[in-house]
Amino acid sequence: MSLLALERLDLDEVWWLVSPQNPLKPAAGMPLFADRLAQARRAVAGYPRIIVSDLESRLGRSRYTADTLQALRTRFPRLRFVWLMGADNLVQLRHWRRWKEIFQTVAIAVFDRPSHSLKALAGLPARRFTRQRVPMSAARRLAEMEPPAWVFFHTRLDSRSATRIRSERRAMLSQTFTEQRPELSTIAPFTPRTRAIPRPEQLAAPGELLELILKTLDDGKAEDVVTIELAGKTTIADQMVIATGRSTRQVLALAEHLEEALSRRMRIAVEGKPQGDWVLIDASDVIVHLFRPEVRAYYNLEKMWGEALLDGEAVRQ
Repeated sequence: MSLLALERLDLDEVWWLVSPQNPLKPAAGMPLFADRLAQARRAVAGYPRIIVSDLESRLGRSRYTADTLQALRTRFPRLRFVWLMGADNLVQLRHWRRWKEIFQTVAIAVFDRPSHSLKALAGLPARRFTRQRVPMSAARRLAEMEPPAWVFFHTRLDSRSATRIRSERRAMLSQTFTEQRPELSTIAPFTPRTRAIPRPEQLAAPGELLELILKTLDDGKAEDVVTIELAGKTTIADQMVIATGRSTRQVLALAEHLEEALSRRMRIAVEGKPQGDWVLIDASDVIVHLFRPEVRAYYNLEKMWGEALLDGEAVRQ
């Protein structure tokens, strides 16, 4: 996300503010602050434009983001900041202390996360500041805009999270320490057991994948199908397909048919099925958005991506 921010927002640097303690997360099981700071610095070794800072701990103020941002503006009055967050944080932002003040203090860039974009864009903070949302084509000027100003990036979905990483690390350490090592004399000759693993169908080439998606949508009577060419213009996918279902029922039926057709060939991520207003299917090289008509008109992804790509031939029916 930091590397994307440097590129998409035209930033000079990205600062990682290692938090002494997130107020919304339990302290139990959290590694020591010094350890997390050292781990972060090791992670960005070789990236001179990513700065790991213990500033938040040295401020001696509260643990809340609103206070940290005010302190940054006071301490560095000539610098222009953009607050970076994942869509999962935008979902819960309404629970943060003085969250409206955060929007008023600094420009914000939100990056998509699996299963959160729909909730994030329909949530209270996004609705409260909907008129201050800027298109992705204007993101490179975000740092120069007066708050409130924010942008939402539909980037490739990544399921990794700090909580999940910590949980997996604890499980790995627990297994290591409890493992019993037998004496050499007790080791018997070992014959590995094999089991039949079903071979997945061969992955489709990018052109074949798009053709399969378009055929499946056509079979399901999808309307206003648009393909946006992304190859060479962004790294999130080669194409984006946008289609309309006349009702929630048809949107869900289209999603299920696509899921059935694609899951036999590759691992996909599906988001939005419980609501059925907007279903997103990430099929690696192709991203599919399925909308009800009024929801599609409201978000107007064709215009957003058309402006972002600055290419009149990028969108085709």
